Amino acid sequence: MNQKKAGVLLSYGQTALSTLISLTYTPVMLRLLGQSEYGLYTLVNGFVSNLSLLSFGMGSAYMRYYSRAEVQDGEEGVARINGMFMTIFFVISLLCLLTGGVLVANVKNIFAANLTAQELDTAKILMALLVVNITVSFPASVFFSYITAKERFLFQRLVSMLRTVLNPIVMLPLLLMGFGSVALVMVTLILTAVSDAVSIWYCIKKLHMRITFGKFDFGLLRDMAGFSFFIFLNEIINQINWTVDTTLLGIISGTAATAIYGVGSQINQYYMALSTSISGVFTPQINRIVARGEGDEQLTKLFTRVGRIQFMLLMLVLTGFVFVGEPFICAWGGEEYGAAYWIALLLIAPVTVPLIQNIGIEIQRAKNMHQFRSKVYFCMAIGNALVSIPLGMKFGGIGCALGTAISMVVGNGFIMNWYYQTHIGLDMRYFWKHILSIVPAMLPAVALGIIAVRLHTFTGYAGVVTFAVPYAAVYAVGLYLFAMDESEKDMVRGVMRKIRR
Repeated sequence: MNQKKAGVLLSYGQTALSTLISLTYTPVMLRLLGQSEYGLYTLVNGFVSNLSLLSFGMGSAYMRYYSRAEVQDGEEGVARINGMFMTIFFVISLLCLLTGGVLVANVKNIFAANLTAQELDTAKILMALLVVNITVSFPASVFFSYITAKERFLFQRLVSMLRTVLNPIVMLPLLLMGFGSVALVMVTLILTAVSDAVSIWYCIKKLHMRITFGKFDFGLLRDMAGFSFFIFLNEIINQINWTVDTTLLGIISGTAATAIYGVGSQINQYYMALSTSISGVFTPQINRIVARGEGDEQLTKLFTRVGRIQFMLLMLVLTGFVFVGEPFICAWGGEEYGAAYWIALLLIAPVTVPLIQNIGIEIQRAKNMHQFRSKVYFCMAIGNALVSIPLGMKFGGIGCALGTAISMVVGNGFIMNWYYQTHIGLDMRYFWKHILSIVPAMLPAVALGIIAVRLHTFTGYAGVVTFAVPYAAVYAVGLYLFAMDESEKDMVRGVMRKIRR
């Protein structure tokens, strides 16, 4: 099995493992931490995550300049690019540390309105640890990008899977011993440092990565800055779209509402991971297609092929969640988190469209045509904030989620699809024809779901599993018989053969 196929399978495997562990571990964590402390952790984590914007989009630029340097100057050029990016990220790390220090010193001024004195003290420690975690991650990102450029997905995914497994194994005993959210963040920091060290060792010892700190090329830096600015703008948008709601709720409603929204948002993160986990696997291939001038037809076919697979998987989760999402959340988080069902549903339904089109982002960047997307998303972010504030004040977490949903429908559902068709060169009629052709094959499973929930009330984990197993079976059979083409059926048969072995 080649690295790409292994990367795709391990990406889904890692996502499944991460989701399974989190679904098992998170309810225990919620009960041991309590709603208030979990809400505090969610609030501070969402706030500090904004510091990742200090990368100014440079992390996503690495693949483009690595590919160009490799073609034009060989290994010497790649070594100089590595040195430039390392220098840039060391400077960014210093800036992050200084900015984070200012935030830590002003925790009471930021959160004093809705937090107790004890919560403010805990928030200060959490923020300091999270700042260090982000600071360490910046220079390490150069090594992660180099591994991706070399298409060593097997190692990359195995390290990620190991980290996923170790986190609850280490954390759960600490929670049972009475340690709280501070221990949670400390474990995350330690595992981040260890996985970074392992990746650095792999790059130096196994991939023979070279880093040359020579004369700094300011002309190339200007070119990088121009390319990265719109990626940076897009990262600002993502931070606003996914953290504005928790920040807003923390200010106007306190930690309880933030905790409920956090559960719905976490369901959304699981859902997004099903798609985003494999996007990086195709980045080198997309850059090669564009660099060789192999045409938009090949990009459209790749875009559609990956989109169909993602659509089949995501719609199984989305339709199943519609039927038994509420009892699942009540069993998972507790009855007090029941409102998170509607928050999760409002987030995952509209995000399905950009998720099945995820590699379109890499196509735009490979063509250096990602500027329009950033401008559109910037307008989306402003609209989201403006709409979410009054909706959040009136309807709480559900109102905030609705504001985010509206912005995604307009930006992702309409404007970006128009742009793909008219400017990027992707045949979106071809894409949607092949995506929507899958829908009729889902109808038997959906009909079964409607009948089942009308005849029986599913509660608890047992009820969810009782519904999910036959539902998934009918869904899978329907897709295999009526929706999949021969290449997709071959892929399924190949996976089944490997499982039987």
